[in-house]
Amino acid sequence: MAGRSSRTAHTVAVLMGGPSAEREVSLSSGRECAAALRVAGYEVIEVELGADRDGDAVARLAGMRPDVVFNALHGRWGEDGCVQGVLEWLDLPYTHSGVLASAMAMDKTVSKQVLREAGLPVLESLIADADEVRRRHVMAPPYVVKPNDEGSSVGVYIVHDGANQPPQLAATMPGRVMVETYAPGRELTTAVLGDRGLGVTEIITDGWYDYDAKYKTGGSRHVVPAGIPEQITEACLDYAVRAHRALGCRGLTRTDFRWDETRGLDGLIILEINTQPGMTPTSLAPEQAAHAGIDFPALMRWMVEDALCRS
Repeated sequence: MAGRSSRTAHTVAVLMGGPSAEREVSLSSGRECAAALRVAGYEVIEVELGADRDGDAVARLAGMRPDVVFNALHGRWGEDGCVQGVLEWLDLPYTHSGVLASAMAMDKTVSKQVLREAGLPVLESLIADADEVRRRHVMAPPYVVKPNDEGSSVGVYIVHDGANQPPQLAATMPGRVMVETYAPGRELTTAVLGDRGLGVTEIITDGWYDYDAKYKTGGSRHVVPAGIPEQITEACLDYAVRAHRALGCRGLTRTDFRWDETRGLDGLIILEINTQPGMTPTSLAPEQAAHAGIDFPALMRWMVEDALCRS
């Protein structure tokens, strides 16, 4: 874990909302974080960004000069290096990963290339025109179609084995999309705090782990620690820390896996790394931290002081 600075944060601005498809998730995360930061003893200013790229909010940040900015934004602009660049320009310490790591992790194709070069297991995929994906199978089923740079299972289509027709993607999908080999198996995830893997959670749902399963109460069940062999637990912890380091991440990240138990260790695949995990009541990283003995206010304090000591 990072060392500690002699400086102490008193005022924390929590960024939330923003223009992405994950705006409502961000608002929920931001409010939860703001409440926990107040319990931890900080003066908190909630800064809600509008549904466009809110220049007024940036000007307000420049004027208020908080000790630390807690970035609770999700998706494009808030998680892809853009707002991180603004905060660097304003010379404001901020939580989570920096500009380059955020940009690489948000671009699924780039992050896969980095992880593959680090010797980590990832799925085969390609980038294709959305219209071509609507016309024909660009990959043999089963496969998954998703935006290359969104999170929270926004815009994900599963094409099952034996499907006769290609997926009819919504008009709101981007012009170019990622098409990825479907990975069967159990859904696992590991949060990394600093340089430490916190644990392994299994996510159990009735179907696909989609947006509703992630964020609606009762949408999924989390088993912490996951009931899996020790070898797989250790591999998840190792892979998550290595992925965090390979992308140059800092603070808190979460790496998602699928595990086909019929193939043993060979069946463990990294789906993606999330540089700004959700902080809602149903979110996974706070659950793992709590299981590791770090309650929510303590987790918020660690993240704020970590951001300050890196400034």
